[in-house]
Amino acid sequence: MKRENHTKWSNSIVLRFTMVLLLTISLSWYGVFAQDVIPEKAKRDYNSGPVYSSSAMEKLMRFIAVSSPMPSAFKDTTENVIIDPEGTLDVFWEKLSIMERPVRIVHIGDSHVRGHVFPYKMRKLLEEDFGDEAVIDYNISYKTTGIAHETGRSGIVYHIMGVNGATCESFNKTERIKEISSLNPDLIILSFGTNEAHGRNYRAAQHRIQMAGLIGELKKECKEAEFLITTPPGAYIKSGKRNRIINVRTPLVVRTEKDFAQENGIAVWDLYDVVGGEKFACRNWSAAGMYQRDKIHFTRDGYSLQGLLLHEAFIKAYNDYVATKIY
Repeated sequence: MKRENHTKWSNSIVLRFTMVLLLTISLSWYGVFAQDVIPEKAKRDYNSGPVYSSSAMEKLMRFIAVSSPMPSAFKDTTENVIIDPEGTLDVFWEKLSIMERPVRIVHIGDSHVRGHVFPYKMRKLLEEDFGDEAVIDYNISYKTTGIAHETGRSGIVYHIMGVNGATCESFNKTERIKEISSLNPDLIILSFGTNEAHGRNYRAAQHRIQMAGLIGELKKECKEAEFLITTPPGAYIKSGKRNRIINVRTPLVVRTEKDFAQENGIAVWDLYDVVGGEKFACRNWSAAGMYQRDKIHFTRDGYSLQGLLLHEAFIKAYNDYVATKIY
């Protein structure tokens, strides 16, 4: 009798254990097949605003405010931007955003650069934006050098190297190339075209060869440098002894420079079209009283405006780059 009771008790325990085991297995299988699989990484919520990391917020704070200096009286102006569809200046913008050392710009060109007003305006504005600790402050004039004196600290270093009457071909001299490379540029700005357009026998094909020669030599000697071409502002030429007419070769020079830049992956700032292009560039400068008597060179106000416009386009491009780093 006792053995029979013991057997019944044992069978009851086994039955209960079996039921618990079966219930556990069924629940686990139910969890596998009845529930959605939890993703390893949650999908992004596009309906909510972005949540920035501390480093992204730091970069966000590096946006630089800039406003348009374009005179309201200027007609037929276009958007003031640097044209760089391939992002060739991204390496330079990154150096600028980090600013771990001196970031050097060398601005070369003709008499518009040699006057030291247009590029000096740009230099001082960039020092305000990114810091002037990298250079010793001193006043620049036509009689002084445009080469900055470095301190070795982090910040913007903006060297100015212009030559009266220069073309891109005349700048392609061994001593010039060595002088530029000795400055260790991160960005080289090339401002030519006015003197090319004054040549009565101007040929676009020859101009392209000359640009390729200069930039090719600079690339060989300045391994870390990116490039930015700027088009000429527009000028008049003599017609007879006293009259002057708009130089009709300037649009061809501008088109050649822009085509060359596009085909060779080089950024370009098209000052000519920004201020009115073939129809209004020269008329806008003239109506504003910003030409000197020769209607080739500009007054201080005219060159200052060019510096302000270059700065606006430069900062807009930089801000665009910073934005891509956040998103």
